[in-house]
Amino acid sequence: MRWTLAAMMATFLGLAPGVRAAVPADAWALYRQKFVTAEGRVVDDLNGGISHSESQGYGLLLACLADDRTTFASIFAFTRTELLIRDDGLAAWRWDPKASPPVTDINNASDGDLLIADALACAGTRWNMPAHSAAARQIATSLAKVALRQHAGQTWLMPGAVGFSEKDRADGPVINPSYWIFEAFPTLAKLTGDPRWMQVQTSGLKLLDDLAKRKMPAPEWLSVKAEPRPAEGFPAQFGYNAIRIPLYLLRAGLGDKARLAPFRQAWAGGTAVVDVASGKPVEPLPDAGYRILSASLACALDGTPIPAELKAFQPTAYYPSTLHLLSLSMLGERYPQCL
Repeated sequence: MRWTLAAMMATFLGLAPGVRAAVPADAWALYRQKFVTAEGRVVDDLNGGISHSESQGYGLLLACLADDRTTFASIFAFTRTELLIRDDGLAAWRWDPKASPPVTDINNASDGDLLIADALACAGTRWNMPAHSAAARQIATSLAKVALRQHAGQTWLMPGAVGFSEKDRADGPVINPSYWIFEAFPTLAKLTGDPRWMQVQTSGLKLLDDLAKRKMPAPEWLSVKAEPRPAEGFPAQFGYNAIRIPLYLLRAGLGDKARLAPFRQAWAGGTAVVDVASGKPVEPLPDAGYRILSASLACALDGTPIPAELKAFQPTAYYPSTLHLLSLSMLGERYPQCL
């Protein structure tokens, strides 16, 4: 079974104002069957079958957008008991079924925490469940304490509680622009009343705009100690993590043309991991879940229709399949003319 354009449009035509775009039931069923276990673990199949706060957060968000309360409850139960075990209430980022104990790194990953909090907020609103809204508020409050840092007059999102600050690295603070999940920041600001969540959105947009002026797509790891530059010890690439940035901008309605231009140029020859210094592709990304990212840019910037083959969802691997569903839901809400 494949998710067709007809099924997608039937879902989107009934979208109420102010409600985030839905994930159609057929597409979600295919994803759930392949990547979500009976116990609620979202499996990263190409990464040794592990789970992590990111996969659980994506699973929760997609379940909410698919209006699947049963699967949401299952994923959250696993997340709460197996990952939300840190003293500060945040999620340990890595869970390995082959290890004993399965949590192999207790550090958090801020993007995973953001996704979990945003998904809980989504569930609290969609299903009128104040307990989920309260859980989202608690995670957002805890994350702000350990991950929001003032530096050079700006508010930055640290990738984790430890390992990235001035105290941890000579080139610190080091940030990862793909951790800025822009659609989550207004929600968390409203939930917590903490203005820093909108300040961190501002810092992320300014960073991307400054890089755009240098005609540079954002590398995955950046030192912001002085002028932003690729962090030491990491490939200076617009890579697997960073490819989410234009999607996050589009989902949040922040797809300014000048801001998106470096990403469009980076993928002029096809969706790929790109060396930011030379602008040359390092590795092609042929999966449909990756190719729809560049197709979405073409849609947003030029009104180019999405190729027919990308409109139908067929799960492949966890990560591109997740990006595929998030892209299609965004397109249905914001750019239905391209579908």
